Amino acid sequence: MTVELVTASNPEIVEAMERLIPQLSRSAPALTAEQCEAFIAQEGVFLFVFRPEADAGRSAPILGMLTLATFTIPTGLRAWVEDVVVDGEARGQGAGQALVEAAVEYAGKMGARTVDLTSRPSREAANRLYRRAGFELRETNVYRYAQA
Repeated sequence: MTVELVTASNPEIVEAMERLIPQLSRSAPALTAEQCEAFIAQEGVFLFVFRPEADAGRSAPILGMLTLATFTIPTGLRAWVEDVVVDGEARGQGAGQALVEAAVEYAGKMGARTVDLTSRPSREAANRLYRRAGFELRETNVYRYAQA
């Protein structure tokens, strides 16, 4: 298994987004090639992808992805894990764990003291994964203001 930090968009990334985003959200459209390029070029936003072991001389397909968003506020560097998705056929094989661990390690090297994420309670497997990876459930209220 390998986790890679994506530094530039390419057709493989666009194809992975087209395949994985619908598995993450029924309402979010897949990104176009131009949107993928703009997404990856953002300062403070890092895309990690997961691949299984490949046969000699061949590249394995992307079967998972995770976004790490970072930004600096007066109290320090903040890091958030967002949009974790693993292809349905690859779930339960350690892809999510590998992605989360890579993002947490990267955030730490950047100077983030904490890494946050949210997950709906109904996503039981995801919540187990986050606890196994060392995340602790915080007692807080999450508010959302929806723009019309």
